[in-house]
Amino acid sequence: MSDRVPVVDIAPLEATEPGPGFEVAVARITEACREHGFFQVTGHRVPGDLIERMWEEARRLFALPRERKLEIARTAENPRGYYDRELTKNRRDLKEVFDFGYLPRPELADDDPDNRAAVDGSNQWPADLPGFRPAMMAYFEACELLGRRILEAFCLGLEIPRDRLRRYFVPEHTSFVRLNYYPLEDPLSAEEAEEITSLGDMALHHHTDAGALTILLQDDVGGLQVFDGREWLDIRPVEGAFVINVADMMQVWSNDSFVAALHRVRPMRGSERLSVPFFYNPSYSTGVAPITAHGGEEPRYKTVNWGAFRAARTAGDYADVGAEIQIANFRIG
Repeated sequence: MSDRVPVVDIAPLEATEPGPGFEVAVARITEACREHGFFQVTGHRVPGDLIERMWEEARRLFALPRERKLEIARTAENPRGYYDRELTKNRRDLKEVFDFGYLPRPELADDDPDNRAAVDGSNQWPADLPGFRPAMMAYFEACELLGRRILEAFCLGLEIPRDRLRRYFVPEHTSFVRLNYYPLEDPLSAEEAEEITSLGDMALHHHTDAGALTILLQDDVGGLQVFDGREWLDIRPVEGAFVINVADMMQVWSNDSFVAALHRVRPMRGSERLSVPFFYNPSYSTGVAPITAHGGEEPRYKTVNWGAFRAARTAGDYADVGAEIQIANFRIG
């Protein structure tokens, strides 16, 4: 399993001048991205005490009475906040989620018009958890820095300058964090469940992520799986490690050199589960088109406008108000 879904020490990626450890880390990341798009990383320098703080606040949120969580429920107009009827592939997942995202103007209020994202809405926070927002935003910032480092490694693996994609994420991007809580029982009442899309057979159904890359922190329960084209592989929890996966826009940028692999979460058996993905996404105006390092390679995709793609994917996840969009819709030929 360590060979199929490698654990890579990325501490050498901090070096300004590539050395042997740097080249080994890039090579192992590149191999995983080409094979099935999943790997785990250590040496990421995200402080352990910050991770523990984040976990503690996440548990407090999901332990709140349901009526308190529904006070910050997301809607079709504002898809940030709490939600307990998420769809994947138009089937309801057995989980609760809480989303919050990037603030272009952190000195302003979360609901200020300058902080309301055109597609993703504005952040909402639980009023009775005073430590929640500071912990979550500090964690967001740490993941943002880690995302830049992984993005540079991806560029090097594609044999393009390591800062080639930076322009699409700096100074602004559209990344967000999702807190996932996988309970043992359906959070909806029987009456509520009858009125909406039925539960499927997975805690989280098979899908690819929409943006550039995902940085996932999972607890020790397990259940995450990736499809390598032949079978489903377990992504077993590794203490202190983050799971990294290639997402749709990176597959387009790489012209299919990197794979945005299908992944899912098996139903929970005997223990609840928490996971926290950070979705590293470019600015809304980004036109994502294949970048090739070698002349003569034909592009396999038309240009994808990230803002439009993100809006369509969000609509498809919320109560069937939109179709499920995929990068296959933009494939040439």
